[in-house]
Amino acid sequence: MAEQVKIAIDLMGGENSPNKTLEGADLFLSRNKNIKDLKFYFFGDENIIQEKLKKYKNLNNNYKIFNTEIIVSDELSPISALKKGKDSSMWKSIQAQIDHKADITLSAGNTGVLLVMSKMILKTLENVDKPALAGLWPNEKNMNVVLDLGANIDCSEKNLIDFSEMGSALFKSIFPDDTPKVSLLNIGLEEMKGTELLKTTFLKLKEISKLGDFKFNGYIEGNQITKGESNVIVTDGFTGNVALKTAEGTANFLTQTLKKSLSENLLSKISVIFSYFAMKKFKERLDPRKYNGAIFLGLNGPVVKSHGGTDALGFSYSIELCYKIAKGKLIEKIKNNLGHIKSLNDKGQY
Repeated sequence: MAEQVKIAIDLMGGENSPNKTLEGADLFLSRNKNIKDLKFYFFGDENIIQEKLKKYKNLNNNYKIFNTEIIVSDELSPISALKKGKDSSMWKSIQAQIDHKADITLSAGNTGVLLVMSKMILKTLENVDKPALAGLWPNEKNMNVVLDLGANIDCSEKNLIDFSEMGSALFKSIFPDDTPKVSLLNIGLEEMKGTELLKTTFLKLKEISKLGDFKFNGYIEGNQITKGESNVIVTDGFTGNVALKTAEGTANFLTQTLKKSLSENLLSKISVIFSYFAMKKFKERLDPRKYNGAIFLGLNGPVVKSHGGTDALGFSYSIELCYKIAKGKLIEKIKNNLGHIKSLNDKGQY
């Protein structure tokens, strides 16, 4: 019998919860009927949850409810949330990795509060100075892991190297049949381009890549991220967050502009009939809900942050991400990768 995957979910975090979170779990199961090794740990108001569960047919004996009536609102600062948050659905869902051996935690709640709570409860891995926020971006060949997306504005050489190893482990846990190919985000491809931090990190990654955890492809510019030649893109949190918001804005602009252009006149509307399937494929490819879920890396347990404003479909894809991460033994892979660097340090080779 397969080992059970246990996903702890903060059902109350984010907009329109627990409606979208429960529906998202039901949609995930509907889309993956062959999955039989999954157990949900639901954290939230049991009275509300039990009433709403009646309409979700796929949620049947594959969940356990933990009654928590306190909700961490999006308006609370991390300090305010911590004062009242130890009995909240968010706190308890993270704590479930310790108390109930959950494999991973998922929440659509306040990002800052979730990160602070996760660090307090799970602690950072040995020799990791700063946890990173990683996300998935589509590319022409498959998918990119991009980090850091905003958890750390200032990063050291060590941080960027840690991000490379952790990002590679994440990529391998989600896509076990593919090879992690790391690139540093920079303003040019030549070795002399960029800051001194990037130049020294470049040289170290070139050597560390010989350990076999990833292939190092050097620098990458922003306009090459979607090419797919590299699939683990490493940068500091400031640059990563700007890149993320720019990509999201551009995708939205393209979709809205195309939609407007195809509805301007009768001829445009008629052309939609002949290009329906191509347009449908285009829309699905750029649908941000399919890439919903940012991952906190560098903690003793995996935590995934779903976009607070996403709908049930988007939340279902963040559950899918959680399932793949748990099945892929992410923490084990991260520890293995970081252990290689520690070994070099102990030998005085790095």
